[in-house]
Parts: sequence; structure tokens; C-alpha cells
Amino acid sequence: MTEPRPASQNYHIAVVGGGPAGLAAAIALAQAGVETALIARRSPYADNRTTALLGGSVDFLQSLDVWRRCCDDAAALCTMRLVDDTRRLIRSPEVKFSSDEIGMEAFGYNVENRLLMVAMEARAAELPNLVRIDDDADTIVTGESSIAITTKQGQTLTAALVAGADGRHSLCREAAGIGVKRRDLGQSALTLNVTHTRPHGNCSTEFHTESGPCVFVPLPGERSSIVWVLKPDEAERLKSLDDQALALAAEKQSHSILGKLTVAPGRHVFPLAIENPDNLAAKRIALVGEAAHVLPPIGAQGLNMGLRDAADLAEIARDALLMGTDPGHDAVLQRYARARRADVFSRTFAVDMANRTLLSDFLPAQSLRAAGMHMLNTVGPLRRLAMREGLSPSWRGR
Repeated sequence: MTEPRPASQNYHIAVVGGGPAGLAAAIALAQAGVETALIARRSPYADNRTTALLGGSVDFLQSLDVWRRCCDDAAALCTMRLVDDTRRLIRSPEVKFSSDEIGMEAFGYNVENRLLMVAMEARAAELPNLVRIDDDADTIVTGESSIAITTKQGQTLTAALVAGADGRHSLCREAAGIGVKRRDLGQSALTLNVTHTRPHGNCSTEFHTESGPCVFVPLPGERSSIVWVLKPDEAERLKSLDDQALALAAEKQSHSILGKLTVAPGRHVFPLAIENPDNLAAKRIALVGEAAHVLPPIGAQGLNMGLRDAADLAEIARDALLMGTDPGHDAVLQRYARARRADVFSRTFAVDMANRTLLSDFLPAQSLRAAGMHMLNTVGPLRRLAMREGLSPSWRGR
């Protein structure tokens, strides 16, 4: 005999998707006093990828009472080096960014995603007005005054506004009728973690190669995470190597700056693409995280943008409710879309251009890239502006 379906429940906002961006949105909304449902299956975070949390992201996680729960497992990023490791005729000078040049102890912190998720789940469980529905959304039906969501196990709920944080194959985006432009980049990212015999000195080093960047990002102790962008066949070849052969390949790519490497368990390959939705909000649905933007892992922008999505949506929804306004009203949705549009567009454009000029065999493009890197290296005010803007867009005012 099957169990009877639970009665329908009504919420101010439902968050669909339990990745870092979705969890952050749910915590921020509930902490602001919004009656919130989080629809996401509880499942262990499956891989050992890390995230470099930059500038305002750490401040946001502190405001959510999340950061203190994982900060001891994070490594400070105090210096960032960009090294042209191509064999081209026109090469860029090395550029080094130091956080103390802009009066900061660190640009941010690198933390394993699984540990960040544990911290977020612990905080979410403490919030009395955050209801966790341990299931996936099956159907989402938009209406004039609310949205109805039915889960795969048959539970039904309604909400005035839905935060679609359900990734690049977003059911929420489809329900809102929002199209998406997708461009495959013909590149894949190989991710792995290593231990090494030389200290990293809290310095992240990004080698630029003809196939894309390879970045070594500090972790606590004498450990680093690697994101290595390659042609898909080469990424798969490296992934298939045994630990010793892969460690030697990574050590060669790093020019042995970290000494002898030892590969930790767990390695993954992800195809890279850029995705831009036609809109960021429609029909009582606001997109968050990878439902709202997908870009390659250059400059650590992806999850940091997703956390800014969460912060802005929580603030705008809270303000709407405080003023007695329907949080799913089109005017509120468009306020969110306006708040996020410039950030999403500018970051996506900058990352895309950085990637294109790195891959280009066109000499004028290489000259332009080299000239830009030279200016960053020699013009102090420009370098400091680039550092500040890289952490968080100045127009946010926070």
C-alpha cells in the first residue's frame, strides 16, 4: 500500500536545487525571515573539486554563519601569478598580483566544495523557517499568483517565487520559458588535487598554454588543487594515467615550482561551454547559479557569481516582502534581473575574451594580449583596479 500524499504547503519562496548556490540562496532567504522551502535531495558531494572564494563571497558566507564552520579547512590566496607558458612568437610577461597591494590580507580562500557543502547543510538545518524537502522537483507549473511544484515522490507545494538553482539543465528555466544560448568551447577541464614537497606560499599560479590555462591553487598544508584546461582527447588521456605518470605530467607542467607531486585520490574531466539564458527571471522564477550562467573555470568566477546571485535575490525578495509586495511580481523579478545582468554579462565576456585570446593563433590577438598583460604588470593603478574588480564588481556597492 502506498502512503498518502502530503497536503499541499504554501511558501513565500521555494528554492529548487541543493548545490552551493541553491543552499546559499535558501539560507540567505530563511535568515532574512522569508518562509522558504528547499527542494533538493540530500546526497554526499561526489567529487574533490575546490572553489576559490573571492572577496565578497567570504563576507557573504560570514553573514550566513557558514564561514566559521569551514574556514579552518581553507587556504588563503595572497598572491596570484599569471605565467605565459606558450611557445609562441609573441609572449606575455609574467604578472603577479599581491593582495597587500590593495590593503587585503588575502584575495580569498580555496576550500574543497564538499567541506563547504557540509558547513552549509549544518547551517541550513538550524533555520526554523527553512523546510527541507529531500526530493527532486518533477513538475513546475507557473500561474498568475503562484507556482505549483510536484516532487518525484508526489509531494505538492506552492510558492510565490521560485529560485531556480537546478543547474545547467534547469527544469525551472524550462518552466519559465527562458531560452538559452550555448556554445561548446572544444575544451575540457581536468581537476585533481596533489600534495607536494615545496610550500606553495599561499600563491596561486596560472600557466597559460596553447590549449588553455593550468592553475595550481593552494590548499591547507603542502597541498594544491589543479584545474587543467586541455583539448578533450588530451584531458581524457591524462585522466587515464596511473597516479605516478599523472603526477609527473603535472610536475612538468608546473615547471617543478612545487617540487615532487603526489596525486590524491579522485580526478575528473568536465567539458567546457558558455551558456547565456535569454533572461534571468520570468513567470515567477529567478535563475541562480549555473541555471543563470555557465562559463569556463578561468579567474574563479563561476560559484562566486552564483553566491552574488543568492545574495541579491535574498535582499530583493526580503525588501519586497517588507513592503508588502508579492515577491514573484514581475517588477520584483525585473529588479533582480537588472541587479545581476551587468555582473553576469561582464564576467562572461571577460572570461570568454581571455580564453579566446589565449587560444588564438592570430598574431594581432596575441599582440593585444601581450600588451594588456604588460600594462597590468607595469601600471600600478590599472593593476590595482583589475584586482578590485576581479574580486567583486564595483557597482554592487558592497
